[in-house]
Amino acid sequence: MQGLCVKLCGTLKDHQPRLCSTVAPPDEITINYRHGLPLITLTLPSRKERCQFVVKPMLSTVGSFLQDLRDEDKGVKSTAVLTADGSEIPASTLMGILLMNDFKLVINKITYDVRCPKKEKLSCEHTAEMENVKSLVHRLFTALHSEEFQKRRERRLLEKIDQLTGRLQPLEQMKARIEARSEAKTSGLLWAGLALLSAQAGAMAWLTWWVYSWDIMEPVTYFITFANSMVFFAYFIVTRQDYTYSAVKRRQFLHFFHKKSKQQQFDVAQYNQLKEELAKANESLGQVRHSLCLRMREELKEKN
Repeated sequence: MQGLCVKLCGTLKDHQPRLCSTVAPPDEITINYRHGLPLITLTLPSRKERCQFVVKPMLSTVGSFLQDLRDEDKGVKSTAVLTADGSEIPASTLMGILLMNDFKLVINKITYDVRCPKKEKLSCEHTAEMENVKSLVHRLFTALHSEEFQKRRERRLLEKIDQLTGRLQPLEQMKARIEARSEAKTSGLLWAGLALLSAQAGAMAWLTWWVYSWDIMEPVTYFITFANSMVFFAYFIVTRQDYTYSAVKRRQFLHFFHKKSKQQQFDVAQYNQLKEELAKANESLGQVRHSLCLRMREELKEKN
């Protein structure tokens, strides 16, 4: 373990130095290394006690370090970190970068000159080695536990699918009955329309050839055709859809379906939500099984 003691640049009011044989004076900051991590020791302004702060170079930032300092001592009103030439260091700077060079720590307008130990200059290489070790451990853990995790996930998905299927089964039966009745009503309405058009054509033929002549019925047929065009245009204005037989049938079917659903207390929104959840669960199950199949193929290749 190596340490560095730095003295305070300035004066503290009513300060009484304490004599210690192996401990740094209370007006000094000490930076030590313990288990490869920097340990910053300083005196709290209000409590006049020495406090140690463990720094994680690649995780802690200047802002988090200063916040820890303020949380530890409520008497700390203002803090800042400056470079050796007096420029302020951003709060987002990593402590690992800060401790590579000398800096100044300002606590309640009192400036401390801090000189970082030379060992910290090797922190980047040390950190890179640690990251490589972490990556290796992560790959080993994934290789050892991936199959087990995938199997547990497969079991959870199968249970979820069974649960959703059980909830959907009565809704599917009710939906099938409502659809059958709606389809029957829609077909009846279409046949009624065909019968009405046939009756209209028969009436026009009877009036033309048996009651009146074509000279009289021609303007009548013209106005009837024009009236039908107005009806089709009104349909487009109301529905914002072109008048086609398939579109009319689909719209009328949905009208009957939702009307019957309200009567039968069939929750369409809940049914659609359950269907979406079931589709997502089936998709996830397919991905999990595909991953397991690939892993089994790789194991077979390794064995062969």
